[in-house]
Amino acid sequence: MVDQARTTANFRLVVIRGRAYIERIAPAFQTRDLFTIWGILQLLRLYPGRVPDLDLMFDCVDWPVVHPEQYEGENATVLPPLFRYCADNETLDIVFPDWSFWGWPEINIKPWDALQKELNSGNKRVKWMNREPYAYWKGNPDVAATRQELVKCNVSSEHEWNARIYKQDWLKEIKAGYKQSDLASQCTHRYKIYIEGSAWSVSEKYILACDSMTLVVTPKYYDFYSRVLMPMQHYWPVQDDSKCSSIKYAVDWGNSHKQKAELIGKQASNFIQKELSMDYVYDYMFHLLNEYAKLLRFKPTKPPEAVEVCSESLACQAIGNEKKFMKNSMVRSASDAGPCDLPPPFSPEEFKALQHRRKKSMKQIETWEQKASKPVDSKPRELHAFPSPKRFI
Repeated sequence: MVDQARTTANFRLVVIRGRAYIERIAPAFQTRDLFTIWGILQLLRLYPGRVPDLDLMFDCVDWPVVHPEQYEGENATVLPPLFRYCADNETLDIVFPDWSFWGWPEINIKPWDALQKELNSGNKRVKWMNREPYAYWKGNPDVAATRQELVKCNVSSEHEWNARIYKQDWLKEIKAGYKQSDLASQCTHRYKIYIEGSAWSVSEKYILACDSMTLVVTPKYYDFYSRVLMPMQHYWPVQDDSKCSSIKYAVDWGNSHKQKAELIGKQASNFIQKELSMDYVYDYMFHLLNEYAKLLRFKPTKPPEAVEVCSESLACQAIGNEKKFMKNSMVRSASDAGPCDLPPPFSPEEFKALQHRRKKSMKQIETWEQKASKPVDSKPRELHAFPSPKRFI
């Protein structure tokens, strides 16, 4: 079953007696594989001797590929256990924390532990009530049709959808020294938009951490923590098939219910700061790998093509930001306390109650939007000294 996942995997990881062996199968985009492996090595440093022997395949591409219906019927093969960064309701890929928790050197995004502190400080620069009363998004719209549709929601001479959309030109930004891409300085609007790219986006945690009420355009994919987020508690849902009017309504609602909107934003950033600390990220990794290892029906052995890797060997070969981020995210000492206890899974009743609560909140907002959908003047309001529309994409 493990070997079946080789078809799309980028690397194979084998852990034997606390030592890691990597078999490179296919090149990954940028340094995703390198920093994913680095993160696993830090887990082994944090909990030495506690991670059990295991053998797994890891795919660093965005899109999940394990569709259970392809492994059914008389001629079906066994379903491959394949690790990656996200999945959806139609796939069974095993979801693992993404590489950016240890840094994304290609676009100068620091390791999460340091960036988390910067975002927390950035929140305090502009009080929520003093922030721009619009929805903000900055990113690359070229990676997905849904983002290209979002661009149409930008302010123009014809429409005011309460959105301020900026295109991030990474090639230009790299040449300029990342002066316009500092995440901690982007917490200046009351509302921020999260929208998926080609699949889920690592930007989710940075957006939620801003104290702004996050407007989440209906997502298809989930990462390892996002399914616990609740509408009207951690974010405001935006309809994918009517983005512009849905964004406008969300902002109008928030500006009419400022304290409630501020609370939603604060609850999301509190969740990101507390529940998504690196301690808990490592604990999730530990429990996931531990539960996975329990399912193995064979004794892991070093593959012929695999080589042993350790933190020192990877960091020694790295240069520039890669080396800097590895140094900054290295686990300095083992944990005396050990990982947290794994909580029990939801009971069927608890899970149904959670689903019901989510659906009820979503339906409530849909009803509000429908009642407010009568014709209105769509000409832009006065922008209160906001930059000219020509400054937007």
